[in-house]
Amino acid sequence: MSQATKNRAVIFANGLLNDPESARQAILEGDLLIAADGGARHCLNLGLTPKILIGDFDSLSKNELASLQAAGSEVIRHPAKKDYTDLELALQHASSLDLTEILVMGALGARWDQTIANILLPVTDDLKDIRIRIIDGSQEVTLLRDIDQLTFHGHAGDIVSLIPIGGDAFGVTTRGLEYPLDDETLYFGATRGISNVLLNKAATIQLRDGLLLCILIHLESNEELAQDNLSK
Repeated sequence: MSQATKNRAVIFANGLLNDPESARQAILEGDLLIAADGGARHCLNLGLTPKILIGDFDSLSKNELASLQAAGSEVIRHPAKKDYTDLELALQHASSLDLTEILVMGALGARWDQTIANILLPVTDDLKDIRIRIIDGSQEVTLLRDIDQLTFHGHAGDIVSLIPIGGDAFGVTTRGLEYPLDDETLYFGATRGISNVLLNKAATIQLRDGLLLCILIHLESNEELAQDNLSK
């Protein structure tokens, strides 16, 4: 951990954690650690104790749960028959606190249904007032919605893709990308926003209306992705 922070939560979900070391480095002193059920195992493997455990705990053994409780984790238990996934419950709880940002680790995995649902969770109305970033190794996903802007930080050559969801995205303006957009429309289902490129260390995306998934791929540690981009 480095640098102190406040008003930020890091949630570990029960998906794949493809780069545990980068996940560890992303956690800052002062972050509120939350584990969604089996996501607690990622914390244990990283030598971390989550402040809060949330879920029906069908993915954790009784011994693991007891061990975490003994270490000081607060347990918020939900019934197995419920209308929300464990990750959504964790996000709802985090959004009820005085937070400005949530990082989600381990949200992606082999199950496409869970992966797609997790990526779309920030669209829900009860999460609209907090910035949520889904981190997976060298890649991160953030949602922009209506009259909003986002600044990505990386290195020249990193990939930025903009994908409208739920309809067209209007008034898209970018700064710091190789292929700029100036108050333009990205159409739902079209691929115009895929594989743009960071010119320097930062780029800004502005949106006037709609929903826009903004994906940053850091290439400095991922040569395979860099080759994929060159061949596009």
